Amino acid sequence: MRHEADEVVLGFARALRAAGVPVTQDRTQEFTRAVALVGLADQRATYWSGRATLCSCPDDLARYDQVFEAWFNHRDGLPRTVPSADPPRPIASDLAEGDDEAGGADDQDDQDPVRAMASRTERLRHRDVAAMSTAEKRLLSSLFSGINPRLPQRRASRHQRWHRGTVDARRTLRDSLRRMGEPADLAWRRRGTRPRRVVLLIDVSGSMSAYADSLLRLAHRFVTADDGRHVEVFTLGTRLTHVTRALRQRDPDRALIAAGETVPDWSGGTRLGEVMRVFLDRWGARGLARGSVVVLCSDGWERGDAALLGEQMARLQRLAHRVVWVNPHRGKDGYVPVQQGIAAALPHLDDFLAGHTLATYDELVEVVAHA
Repeated sequence: MRHEADEVVLGFARALRAAGVPVTQDRTQEFTRAVALVGLADQRATYWSGRATLCSCPDDLARYDQVFEAWFNHRDGLPRTVPSADPPRPIASDLAEGDDEAGGADDQDDQDPVRAMASRTERLRHRDVAAMSTAEKRLLSSLFSGINPRLPQRRASRHQRWHRGTVDARRTLRDSLRRMGEPADLAWRRRGTRPRRVVLLIDVSGSMSAYADSLLRLAHRFVTADDGRHVEVFTLGTRLTHVTRALRQRDPDRALIAAGETVPDWSGGTRLGEVMRVFLDRWGARGLARGSVVVLCSDGWERGDAALLGEQMARLQRLAHRVVWVNPHRGKDGYVPVQQGIAAALPHLDDFLAGHTLATYDELVEVVAHA
């Protein structure tokens, strides 16, 4: 019984995410705990639990009401008492279109379109981006709004007030003087934290063309999550292109169009070693890579000098706080990193991750957040 309740709750969270509400894993867990306390049978309590834990801004409320109405009022065996001023509207028309095009819908899901949408969206999260149809990629682009990157933190030189830590002798003494020398409570302090810079280097050569669009959408999520203050994005191919300014546009489609107009070597060749040397000479020496988390997204197909790439990756490792390589082929069965480029770079990496599905992008976001 408990398992069925969890299935209903998690399915609702996925349906909400598919409808465009950025529901993170943490929010889903909070919602699950809240429903466990109030009980799924109390639909009004479930409604408010979800509204309090799953919605992050006023813009989410209308879609939340619509999905809640559609999800719970079309399920057999569940009460139907949820208030909703707005009538339910059809959702995820893109998904339905994508299913028709893919031709893979399950018959039993047709009885519950919202649940079917959640199930198919979950399957889509684990599909290879390169194998998706046009409609599936259109739906996938909307799912990127559910990815919420968090920047890693580093210790700052300044201290800040805190309720524990080390004794702040100066503030304790000042407080005592204000009391005419009477003993005051101890003041405490700790080192503050600041966001650590994240640098994304995305290979847009011909061998990466099937993944470049998704990786740039992921980069756009990083840039917009931080207003571009601590995130820098470059594209790699036969030359290095700085595309951070183009990706600062809030609309992801407009941002990708702007980035595409900026990149002159889209779907061209690959000279990773030479491009990495340009990056380190021009940007690394100026401190952009120093102490940063550098994420290099590439399949490692190097048409230039692999030894040069190895040398530059060693330089990068000495400068950066952490070097992460994301390879779309890393998570596929039978993959062995024997290509010259990736073989030369492997000894100088801190993390070697897959990057071919939406689920692997979530894993990358977590690795960066905890770097």
